Amino acid sequence: MEGKGGIGVLSVKSDQEKRAIFLAAVCGQTYAQFNNPDGLFVVPANYSVADVIEAKSITGVWERFGFILDAPKEIIIAFRGTSSAGNWISDIIASQKNFKYVKEPCLTHRGFTSIYASARSRVISALSGMSPDKTLYITGHSLGAALATLCAIDVAANTRFVSPIVFTYGSPRVGDPAFAKVFPKYVRNSWRACNLFDVVTHAPPPVYKLPKREKKYYYSHVPASSPLTFQNGSIGGNHVISSYFAELAKLQPQFAELMCLANPGFCPVASEPKPVE
Repeated sequence: MEGKGGIGVLSVKSDQEKRAIFLAAVCGQTYAQFNNPDGLFVVPANYSVADVIEAKSITGVWERFGFILDAPKEIIIAFRGTSSAGNWISDIIASQKNFKYVKEPCLTHRGFTSIYASARSRVISALSGMSPDKTLYITGHSLGAALATLCAIDVAANTRFVSPIVFTYGSPRVGDPAFAKVFPKYVRNSWRACNLFDVVTHAPPPVYKLPKREKKYYYSHVPASSPLTFQNGSIGGNHVISSYFAELAKLQPQFAELMCLANPGFCPVASEPKPVE
């Protein structure tokens, strides 16, 4: 890499943008996997499905929550969220619990952590049979972004994959200020795309108080924010993965077009089916 502002720096930025576009499309396929009764989805060229992620939802039902892809030089863990920006966060009592997968004391969102905990053993088991020499990417949108954040710090702390690379889209806040502070100590390469008009990225609020109770909970975003500003005229339109993909594709339009052409059905489109809330 050349010095600050040199060609090497621009190349790194370009590669990061392309990766962000590609992984946004991967996130789109977690919804296809969930919505298709048979769980089928479009796997990009040169990748194969290593495992399916199943987790217990907030309502206590086991559901498909994503997948693990394998390629000659890399691994991708992708978590599903929801395209709805409605009541799925506010309906969850956003109390906190100790995050037991790192030694430092910190608190994380009880609902998000419970979903991740139900999927954890399968994810960790799958990784144990894969090569730590491969680059590991962890990604997710919406609720899936929260799960990806929890997974990344856990994997970095407790597996041979000590340097996961994280790309999330439309993530809510996941934990308290202590969690936000310790996260980059474990996860040194993180990219959090957040549309400033996306209400989910502003939830839970920095100070959350349980209804009819005095106790307060404090929330902070993990660092490495990459703000976007797109306004699509509705709460849902500002949040869905297809909107994030469309906005990011503007950064590298030729790459995005070629990627979509090479992988029919892979790229999110505005008319993608709406997941169950």
